[in-house]
Amino acid sequence: MIAPAAAKRVKFVGLDIDGVMTDGGIYLGDADGKRVELKRYEIQDGLGVVLMRKAGIKVGIITGRESESVRLRAEELKVDAVAQDSKARKLSALRKMLAQFGIDPADAAFVGDDLPDLGVLRVVGMPVAVANASKEVKEAANVHLTREGGNGAVREFAELLLTARGEWTAIVERYVAATGETT
Repeated sequence: MIAPAAAKRVKFVGLDIDGVMTDGGIYLGDADGKRVELKRYEIQDGLGVVLMRKAGIKVGIITGRESESVRLRAEELKVDAVAQDSKARKLSALRKMLAQFGIDPADAAFVGDDLPDLGVLRVVGMPVAVANASKEVKEAANVHLTREGGNGAVREFAELLLTARGEWTAIVERYVAATGETT
């Protein structure tokens, strides 16, 4: 449960990739002599990102790995910012994003699952843990999701956040109307 006052403060949502937007599994391979990394993304999570953006919330991806897969997914979802850092310097990436948008850390949420997310979770106003998060992440979070990373956790958070803001139904109806599939 998210308190309406806390939900209305959120202007930015940061998302980890591995273990949050994916189940944490990575497929590594070779195609014509080039390294290939594949990840599986939950489609409902993607729609959750789209709906948060429709509500005027900036969405950023902050990951401790570098992957073409992440770039493609971020482009597809039209997220507002992406930071891929193989040294997992997530807190500095968050600070740069928030400065870019003029948002205070107290007005940000971050969804994480493991130890590299702790620095960020400790400074945002709404730290969020997926169901399969590490013990340390769960202790740092004040929002605990029931869905695991890569299995609808981001969508669950989007619904909780937008419902607490009183915006979920209107945003869903606008989304449906935009598809032209209304009766």
